[in-house]
Parts: sequence; C-alpha cells; structure tokens
Amino acid sequence: MSAELVGRGLRVHGCARDPEELDRARSLITNGDVGSNTRAAQGLSSRGEFVGYVCDVTNAEADAVSAWVDEVKAAEGRIDVAIHVAGIIQVGPVEATSLGHFRDAIDTMLLGPVHLCLAVLPTMLEVDAGRIGIVSSVGGVVAVPHLLPYSVAKFGAVALSEGLQAELSGTGVTATTIVPGLMRTGGHVHAQFIGDARRDYAWFALGAPLPLLSISAERAARRIVDGVLAGRSQVELTPLTWVGRRVHGLAPGTTSRVLGLVARALPSVASDGPSTRDDVGYVEGLHARRRWVRGSSTG
Repeated sequence: MSAELVGRGLRVHGCARDPEELDRARSLITNGDVGSNTRAAQGLSSRGEFVGYVCDVTNAEADAVSAWVDEVKAAEGRIDVAIHVAGIIQVGPVEATSLGHFRDAIDTMLLGPVHLCLAVLPTMLEVDAGRIGIVSSVGGVVAVPHLLPYSVAKFGAVALSEGLQAELSGTGVTATTIVPGLMRTGGHVHAQFIGDARRDYAWFALGAPLPLLSISAERAARRIVDGVLAGRSQVELTPLTWVGRRVHGLAPGTTSRVLGLVARALPSVASDGPSTRDDVGYVEGLHARRRWVRGSSTG
C-alpha cells in the first residue's frame, strides 16, 4: 500500500517496530521493485516518497503513536490519509491459547488502530477532511476455527471502523472497513502456531497460493487504496469474503454449526485447557513449514 500511494505521488510516512524492515521497504519502494507499474497506470509524472519511522502501534504507555503523528503533522502541516495495517496471526485450538495470545492480538489489531485514529482525528476534523482505513479480515466478520485471538481482535477492528464511519458522517472525514480474505503475502510463513505446529501449518498454508481463493498483494493494495481515497465505507477483496459475510449474516446459526464441524476436523492438542497466564509461546510459520516438510518426506 505504501508503494501504491507513493506511485500516486503522495509522501508516505510509514512505521514499523523493526528499523531493518523500514530500510528494506524504503529500498524496495525507491527502486521501484514494488508498485513499479503504478505511476504509468495513473499517468503521473513524478513519484512520491516513503519516510520510515520506528514506532510500535501497541505502545500506549509511551504515547508512541501520538508522538509519531505529531512529528508527521509538524513536517507536513496536515495528514490526509491514515491506514492501519499492522497485524499478527496465531493459529491453534483454543485449548492451546493463553491470555497473552489474546493480549498480543488485541493490542496490535484493535488497540493499534484505536491509537492511530485517536491521534489523527483532531487534525483531520480541524480541516473537515481526511481518509482513514482499517484493515480487518474475513476473520473479523466470521469467527474462523483455530484463529480465536485473531478473530476477537479483528471483530473489534470492524466495529471501530464501522462505528467511526457513522460517527464522522457529515464531517468530511471517512473511515473505510477493509475486509480481505486470503492474500498471497506469505502470511502462513510468518504466522504464530500455538498448537500442533506441523499439522496446523499443513491446513493453514493450503489456501495461500490458490488464485481463486486468494488475491495478490499488489492487486489488494490497488483496491484498498482506491476504496480508502474514495471514502468508501467497505472494501471486500475476495469472493470468499463476500460470500462468507453474507451467508453468515443470513444464517449465523447454520454458519456456526458448519464451522463447528470444521473445527472438529482440525488438529487438536493434549492440554489442560487455555491458560490465564501471559505466556505467548509459539512456533513461527517458517519453522513449522520445515517440520511439515520433514514429516511429509519421512511419512
């Protein structure tokens, strides 16, 4: 999305917790390795710029997001667009979860956008103009088995963006709810597996490369940016999202029963049940994939 916005001539101030990730993003965008066809498609004669900041959107105690937004406002004079993308995903049955997994998910994907919105709204309302986009998920409108902390946070993000859209009506500021389905962004490799990592990776990674079920990052970015800049209330990115949302809306009980059958078919773990501790143990997707490949080759 940063590349897409830069390609349309905007100066993008992006944040991440890892300075090396910011350096990589800046290099990719500056060299045109991502979003390189955007300028030609838009007929723009010049590109914008990407400016990176080290900032953790979960950090409320240090007022990190507000400080970052104040710095951007001081540099630019105003903020036209704010999009929250940061996310994590934990995969595993509820009996493998801990309070810490829920805290991490909520801090990142619910309180993260709350921090951003509260920080940018004063300057947007001051000029009666602005665009806010919050990336949720199909897991934020239908609770998917083995993704409970993720769904809890993403449901909250949907409520936040839809509530803001209503509250801000008539102000000139809009809030767009972005509901992706599966995206080909390598999320399965970076997911956090908290149950049977090898077996959970096997089913979770299945839909990642399928063109009919998933969407490329570049195409998703174009559609998201189009929707946010136009001030649309909703952006849904895949047929799976569109169907899932409407079927669940029409028959929520039936949907829950079907998903219950799906949950029973997914890997389980021997456990005393979920923990109230702040423990956040997990196996990263890259390592889970190695276990799965080794298991497949020997099994």
